[in-house]
Amino acid sequence: MVNRRAFMKSGAMALFATGIGGLPSFIAEAASSNKLWTPYKKNKVMVCIFQRGAMDGLMTVSPYSDPNLKTLRPSLYMSPSEKEGGLFDLDGKFGLHPSMAALQPFFKENRLAIVHGVGSPNNTRSHFDAQDYMEAGTPFNKGSSSGWLNRVAGLMGHDATPFRSVSLTNALPRSMYGDNESLAISNLQDFAIQMKSTPGAGNLVAKSFEELYDQTSSDLLNKTGKESFDAMKMLNVNNIKNYQPLKDVVYPNSPLGNSLKQIAILIKMDVGLEIGFAESGGWDTHVNQGTTNGALARNLKDFSDSIAAFWKDLAAYQDDITVMTMTEFGRTAHQNGTGGTDHGRASCLFVLGNDVKGGTVYQQIKSLAKEDLEDGRDLPVTTDFRSVFSGVANPHLKISNNKILFPEWSGNSLNLLRS
Repeated sequence: MVNRRAFMKSGAMALFATGIGGLPSFIAEAASSNKLWTPYKKNKVMVCIFQRGAMDGLMTVSPYSDPNLKTLRPSLYMSPSEKEGGLFDLDGKFGLHPSMAALQPFFKENRLAIVHGVGSPNNTRSHFDAQDYMEAGTPFNKGSSSGWLNRVAGLMGHDATPFRSVSLTNALPRSMYGDNESLAISNLQDFAIQMKSTPGAGNLVAKSFEELYDQTSSDLLNKTGKESFDAMKMLNVNNIKNYQPLKDVVYPNSPLGNSLKQIAILIKMDVGLEIGFAESGGWDTHVNQGTTNGALARNLKDFSDSIAAFWKDLAAYQDDITVMTMTEFGRTAHQNGTGGTDHGRASCLFVLGNDVKGGTVYQQIKSLAKEDLEDGRDLPVTTDFRSVFSGVANPHLKISNNKILFPEWSGNSLNLLRS
């Protein structure tokens, strides 16, 4: 027998489906007119985007003023230019790749911050290991049972709906593993539910939320539980159709674009989302990386356009949202013989929000001279990823226990958000 309490307190739940997510027309109309439909308390939301494959931070946000860069990358070097195709000059030292044009205005508006030279203190160049360490938040411990985002959820200290922590992926990411409820939703339309119960309870599968609800006893129903179930019913397949973003907002028809659109849907439906997760692949640019054209430029355009569409679509909600990106490591400072770059060390990440101290490239990079490179080949990690993650999550979501959030770390959080 499935009971209400077991259903609501399961360690993890996963929703799987196909197609494109949407909203009931009356909710879409209310959202597009900036009217909130709010059956629950309005939440702060942190959205994390993992760029899997190791993004080349030296080309994405290029230290073009360093004279060593052109020597290291003769066919990949780019510089600022008033003509189309040049870097966007950020501060006289760093330039933003031209494919990131959609995000450049947010930097000028002081809403987008860039952290450069960021990465893990563990120098592994294995994609799998580096991603695992970063998502667990324990870069020298593979045995961590929980991910850092799951620990974030546990530190928030308040009741939540089942949609507090949601990943728009086929499987639950490592960062959301743990005892606190998290969802992996591949798509909001035509979904089925698969529930993984607490250890020892076995796996429970149901055709619908209504089946589980019908099996519960009335004495288990309370106000919080009823609201949580109502939130889940909002995602009934019959009610998720034809979502329309705000006027002039067009999401790229890509995995990242579709994931961020669905996160926007969850935020507008106000079902209790507080932690959102999406991912973007294809950043492993060993061959024919290109400059204004090529694999990296295409990925950067999709990445930039997807985030910009998401941000503009949530115009009425922006004060409550912070977006943070991450990648497992960067690329070698020197280009290789096939016009690409190999596995390196540090990269860069982006933080977007109305409370962000933006318009700045936060960095402690000395130079790209051989003596300043790690092992004579890589941009060294000068900012631990945990200082950035805690510097965003702590003030935005009102948590404060770094000993739980990042065990075995005693560093300082990077002050990226206004109080």
